[in-house]
Amino acid sequence: MRVDLPSSTPNRPPVTFREARREDVPAIVALLADDPIGAKREAPGTEQEYLTAFEAIDADPRNELIVVESGGEVVGTMQLTFIPGLSRRGAERLQIEAVRVAASFRGQGLGRRMMEWAVRRGRERGCRLVQLTSDKKRADAHRFYTSLGFVPSHEGFKLNL
Repeated sequence: MRVDLPSSTPNRPPVTFREARREDVPAIVALLADDPIGAKREAPGTEQEYLTAFEAIDADPRNELIVVESGGEVVGTMQLTFIPGLSRRGAERLQIEAVRVAASFRGQGLGRRMMEWAVRRGRERGCRLVQLTSDKKRADAHRFYTSLGFVPSHEGFKLNL
């Protein structure tokens, strides 16, 4: 799956959405670490842990690790997980996680295009619900997701192991 879209910003090359490859892992990790919250959780340079995780994601037909390229550079990433379930009359859900946009591309509509692309991907797979989580400290992200029509309908809980 590869989708090329024209740039939404003048003087920028078009963007390409595609499944990540092993050689993309360092760029993805750099995006994950490039904010105050991610910087505390990620450890660029510990390649093997990330490569092991990538191999598991890549081997799982219910997971897609997506990168967005512009001019040969990875400028965005997100993980899509397709979850079968009995609730909602057997509906499959699309879970979107780890959405990141390179600092040089923020505020230019790329995040919106990524989310629209992900929702289309969910529809293609027959999903009837799209869900995501966002750290409570990410107020800008919450406004962004709300502007896309997402509703903060549930309280999420996590337990670190």
